[in-house]
Amino acid sequence: MINLNGSLINNSSTILTAENRAFKYGDALFETLKVTDLKIHFLEDHYFRLMASMRMIRMEIPLNFTMEFFEEEILNTVKAVGLTTSRVRFTVFRNDGGLYAPKTNEISYLIHANELNSSIKQGYSLELFKDYYIFSGLLSTIKTTNKIVNVLAAIFAEENEYDNCVLLNEKKNIVEVLNGNIFLVFGTTIKTPAITEGCIKGIIRKKIIEVLSKNKEYTIEETEISPFELQKADEVFITNAIVGVQPVHFYKKMVYKSSVTEKINEWLNQLV
Repeated sequence: MINLNGSLINNSSTILTAENRAFKYGDALFETLKVTDLKIHFLEDHYFRLMASMRMIRMEIPLNFTMEFFEEEILNTVKAVGLTTSRVRFTVFRNDGGLYAPKTNEISYLIHANELNSSIKQGYSLELFKDYYIFSGLLSTIKTTNKIVNVLAAIFAEENEYDNCVLLNEKKNIVEVLNGNIFLVFGTTIKTPAITEGCIKGIIRKKIIEVLSKNKEYTIEETEISPFELQKADEVFITNAIVGVQPVHFYKKMVYKSSVTEKINEWLNQLV
C-alpha cells in the first residue's frame, strides 16, 4: 500500500501521468524518515525541513499541512502496510502542467513505507567519486529528487565493491557521501563540511552538532575539508536518518578507529 494525497492504494497501481513534474524535471522534494514502534524519529525536524524546502522552491503549502497532519499521514501508511517499524519516504511534487515554468505551484504528496534495515555494517569501506561534482550552492542543501550524481556514484561504488563514496564540490572539497553527511575525527576535534560547501542539511548532522556544541570534551567545526584530510583523520563516520551513525573502517590504506564514533552513537540513541 502507498498513500497518494491521503488515499491508500495498492502499490502496483498506476499513479503518475506522463506530465508528472517529478518525472519530467525533478520538480520534487522528499524526506526519508525512520519509524520504530509507531514513533517517528525527530518528527519536528523533518517536518520543518520539508516546509522550509517547499518555501525555498516556491511550492504552495496547503493549509492542512500541519505537523499533526504530516505525522498522521505517515503513521496511517505504516499501519496500512502492516508494519510498526519501517523506513518511510514522503515525497512532495508540484502538480502536472507546464514546461520549465509550471502551470501551478499546488502540490501532491506520495508516501510509501518499507521494512526497516538499519543495522550498522562492519568493515565499511569508502572511496572518492571524482567523475562529477556537487555544486556548492543553496539548492544542493535541500533534498530534491534530482540526484543523478548520487546515482552515478552509487554505480561506481557497486562496480568497485565499495560501501560508499565521498562526493566533492566544484572546489574539489568534501561535501557528503551518497546517502548522508560525513564527519572526520582528529583527536578531540570533529570536522564536518559546512552547509556552504553544498551538503544536505541532514537531520542527524544537526543533532550531532547540537550535542557536540554542548560537550566540553570535543570541538565541532563546520568548515571546508580537503580529501587529503581523510588520510590524516583518526576516525571517519557518516550519518543519515535511517542508520544514525555508521563508522567507516577503510579508506585506501587507512584503517580507522571507532571509539569516538561509538560514543557519539550512544549520545544520539539517548536523544531518540
